[in-house]
Amino acid sequence: MPVIWVGVGGFIGAVMRYLTSLVTAGWSIVIPYGTLLSNVVGCFAIGIVVGLAADNEAFSPNFRLFLATGVCGGFTTMSSFVYELAQYMRSDELLMAAVYFGATLVGSILMFYAGTVLVTVARAS
Repeated sequence: MPVIWVGVGGFIGAVMRYLTSLVTAGWSIVIPYGTLLSNVVGCFAIGIVVGLAADNEAFSPNFRLFLATGVCGGFTTMSSFVYELAQYMRSDELLMAAVYFGATLVGSILMFYAGTVLVTVARAS
């Protein structure tokens, strides 16, 4: 049964990822905003899931699999990130590669932390 939860969540996350790419397609031909946005938003969402699941049984194990592994795993896209980073490097656009790498890494870490803080603040209210 856990495989079904991950599969359904992955389907939802992958569709959300595709829609994000469509929405951001015209924003820039230089920076792949769809990948950047899906990675940082996905990390924020995983941070919320971790924050909610950390101290109590807010989510069943299957629901955590559905959200974190399925939806967030299908929505975030490390393979696209690495491919796009390699494209910058192949084109000798090392500054853009560094900016994209840094924005994705720092943005994802900050958004994960923001998700956990949001849950903590919401619980305290």
